[in-house]
Amino acid sequence: MARTVSTPAVSTARERVPKRATPTRGATGRTRGWRADLAGLSFVIPFLIAYGIFLVWPVIQGFRMSLFNWSLTGSGTTDFMGFANYRETFQDPNFWSSLWHTLLFTLLSTPPLVILSLLFALLANRAVPARWLYRLAFFSPYLLPSSVVALIWVWMYQPGFGLINGYLMRLGLGEIAWLSDPDVAMISIAITTVWWTIGFNFVLYLAGLQEIPQDIYEAAAIDGATGLEQVRSITLPLLARTTTLILVLQVLASLKVFDQIFLMTNGGPNFSTRPVIQYIYEQGFTTYRVGYASAMSYAFFLLILVVSLVQFTLLNRRRGGVDG
Repeated sequence: MARTVSTPAVSTARERVPKRATPTRGATGRTRGWRADLAGLSFVIPFLIAYGIFLVWPVIQGFRMSLFNWSLTGSGTTDFMGFANYRETFQDPNFWSSLWHTLLFTLLSTPPLVILSLLFALLANRAVPARWLYRLAFFSPYLLPSSVVALIWVWMYQPGFGLINGYLMRLGLGEIAWLSDPDVAMISIAITTVWWTIGFNFVLYLAGLQEIPQDIYEAAAIDGATGLEQVRSITLPLLARTTTLILVLQVLASLKVFDQIFLMTNGGPNFSTRPVIQYIYEQGFTTYRVGYASAMSYAFFLLILVVSLVQFTLLNRRRGGVDG
């Protein structure tokens, strides 16, 4: 067993090596640190002021309004009602029917917006001629404002001279009352929404596909895996997190639907497509019951919060399973 022998020369050399000076932070260092903190705080303060004025204060003020018999005309600001507006919200059948319409729209629009965007991303990701044209075609409708989209599809759904009904008549089929039939109107709005917003999910899926190394597909092809087997065994598992993210964002966006329904049907026919946000809008700006509308807004906010927490819990479980 080898032993280390300390010779006098080595010991002398070690003693001659100067020791490192411990850095001390004097007045100059403290001044520089204080100035750096102040400079960083000067960049944050304007954002905090805007955040407090345009987000925090409206939230506090809205909750305060929900506790009073507040009216848009300014009356009732001193009529404290406690949680009476919330009790009326949960006893209001119109609130529950509009909430059901919102959930129905979410169920009709979310699956095709996830599945079709994945299929379109798989097609556009293939090395085919004019691939940029497919990407532009799938994403360009998302750039249109809601008013333009509603105008286009209202004309397409028109009976008699509408484009869709015109093709149905040429095929010998009968016309469909796309926007005037209570059983079809919500499906029509869901079709419009899918055409309009599929581009956003398409871009997310396309970005996820481009992150997958091509070496994995080449190795699978050498092993004899077909294209469908590669999609099932490689693409879909590696896109699991992207799919979860898209699903979360899409559900939240569908629950907040308002624009296209208000512009295309105004909640009709016979209130069969009225979402909960439109009902809140009508109570606040048509009947002037701002306090009651605020209470419904916070009730709906709690519902969205619960849905978000459930989805994020599932997301974390999936991440834990993948990492494990």
